[in-house]
Amino acid sequence: MDRRALLTRLLAAPLLPLALSGCQPDRRLSLGIHPWPGYEPLYLAREFGWLPASVRLQEGRNASDSLEGLRRGALDGAALTLDEVLSARADGVPLTVCLVFNDSVGADALLVRPGIGSLAELAGRRLAVERTAVGRLVLAKVFAASGLAPSDVTLVDLPPDRQLTAWRSGGIDAAISYEPTATRLEREGAVRLFDSRHFPGLILDVLALRRDRLLWYDAAIDKLIAAHFRGLAHLRHSREDALHRIAAWRDLSFAEAKATYAGMALPDRAGNRRYFGPQGKLRETARTLQALLGTPGDRLSTDRLDDLASDHYLGDA
Repeated sequence: MDRRALLTRLLAAPLLPLALSGCQPDRRLSLGIHPWPGYEPLYLAREFGWLPASVRLQEGRNASDSLEGLRRGALDGAALTLDEVLSARADGVPLTVCLVFNDSVGADALLVRPGIGSLAELAGRRLAVERTAVGRLVLAKVFAASGLAPSDVTLVDLPPDRQLTAWRSGGIDAAISYEPTATRLEREGAVRLFDSRHFPGLILDVLALRRDRLLWYDAAIDKLIAAHFRGLAHLRHSREDALHRIAAWRDLSFAEAKATYAGMALPDRAGNRRYFGPQGKLRETARTLQALLGTPGDRLSTDRLDDLASDHYLGDA
């Protein structure tokens, strides 16, 4: 099936009223994005002028900002974790994954105050967590590994961009966080007690676009993904230059910026292709997440995933 036919199929019947309105927006593709090491190739692409003029990075503080923009229709797509994509789809946001940025193998972590030496010692403590899907996922893994129940801790709904202030004021004893905030908390004395190395392959960061707008931005999406891979190539082949730039705009030292990538796998075009397809890792991971995060009969667990992903923008490997 050629791309045009595929995209036409993706624009399912429930979305037809939008298409019939003839209201193609006269603006750039607006992509929600927030600080995270796996998304830095897009920031590098913008820095070097490789990002197409037809794409605008709409910078937020955290994933919640992007999810809200998608729900309101203010964004055409966003950089999110796969579990966040599934939750948004369950809420009625028609998202399709077109790219895998990274697999987190340590970059999402539970950080605690010195003196908390085990997961069981979280009992009675104040634990900060962003109540998005990825926060709930890590929290579920913490509870499973510790034997604790949600009632055993005091959960504080706090996204990573606000966790450092709460830590400094003594308002929290532990935090489920991600880079670069995790590194900043460690700079303040936090101890990494548990991270995504304990459950690799579950936290995939992806580029998710609204299916009802794919045809509007067909050429822009091609160029956007090409810009990401160009930025990724710079991060790999001109690593010192890239890390110095990233460190400067994330308020990290060079060593800290370098360390944020120790817990990440960043697939190139060929690596991306292996995630897609009926037997690909993307669909397999989505099914695992449905079982972990959904409840029987809800919209998350009953999503058939037929239109979850398309590799037609990846180009040649």
